[in-house]
Amino acid sequence: MDRFEAMRLFARIVDRRSFSRAAADLDLPRSTATEAVQQLEARLGVRLLQRTTRQVSPTLDGEAYYQRCLRLLDDLEEAEGAFRERTPRGLLRVDVQGALARRFVLPGLPEFLARYPELKIQLTEGDRLVDLVREGVDCVLRVGDLADSAMVARRVALLPEVTCASPAYLERHGTPKTPDDLSAHRMVGFLQAGTGHPYPLELTIEGKVRQIAVAADVVINSAENTVAMGLLGLGLIQIPRYRVEDCLADGRLVEVLADFPPTPTPVSLLYPKSRQLSPRVRVFIEWAARRFGA
Repeated sequence: MDRFEAMRLFARIVDRRSFSRAAADLDLPRSTATEAVQQLEARLGVRLLQRTTRQVSPTLDGEAYYQRCLRLLDDLEEAEGAFRERTPRGLLRVDVQGALARRFVLPGLPEFLARYPELKIQLTEGDRLVDLVREGVDCVLRVGDLADSAMVARRVALLPEVTCASPAYLERHGTPKTPDDLSAHRMVGFLQAGTGHPYPLELTIEGKVRQIAVAADVVINSAENTVAMGLLGLGLIQIPRYRVEDCLADGRLVEVLADFPPTPTPVSLLYPKSRQLSPRVRVFIEWAARRFGA
């Protein structure tokens, strides 16, 4: 194993906090990874990794060497990429939100894989903001306003939102015509993470966004259940329009306050700030941006 390959292996072990996971990522036997690190430590004359029964972590010398490895490996990737066309290959790990994947990503995957036949994709589904580096994920597709200094966020879409309710609910409570009418209404609340309180309804009034608190008999934390509760007549809901297009078209839900729309919801692809983008991640991000743009 040459020095650059040893550096790449060492950096992956630090990222994944595991010899086994790093070796699997690089398609190496674990014994090879162990031996390579031992040789690296012997050559440098320092201990780079602290091993416990639960995980592997860098020593102070190991952390310093890790940072230098990242810079050298990034420089190597950039230099090689400048002189030859690199074919994206290998395993691409992407974490997505399920509804977004089913609507926008999965239908286009056959075309994407046909264009890049040397790529393989591992899709995982979740809503939490994963630790990309530690969990070995290349990029994450997420909805909403995001703030994380450890990652770069590329906005790929703005999803229109809609305020709506079931005909049964509107028959009982009346159809709100203006924001002032909301005092007599109920909503299905969507729980804000970490606060224990539901998000207020959001409306655009005379060009300005206003948040209006509406009483909620039901508070949930799932977009799918939001739609289900709306269909059951438990209150007004605000939801990305693509999730309820069929319900609006066949009359199971009715749009209200159309003259006071909610602000659209951003969709972003996130990837680690500290890394040179590999060709496989770059082509996926560009492809996903085109999919959402269309």
